[in-house]
Amino acid sequence: MATEVTTQHWVKSSYSDNGGTCVEWAPHTASATGTVPVRDSKNPGGPALAVAADAFSSFVAGVKAGGFGTTA
Repeated sequence: MATEVTTQHWVKSSYSDNGGTCVEWAPHTASATGTVPVRDSKNPGGPALAVAADAFSSFVAGVKAGGFGTTA
């Protein structure tokens, strides 16, 4: 599902590295819509995914716990 990208306040993930693999999210949207928009920071005018707030919360918890490993 795509969401409107022009009116969001986007925040770069603290887990994004400086090698160009950056993810941005719009945290303030979750309370109003129940979804969290996520996009590629290299393409701010491109599409954004709308992720259910509870699913996004579970994903972030998994990242913090190291549940997804790393890539080379």
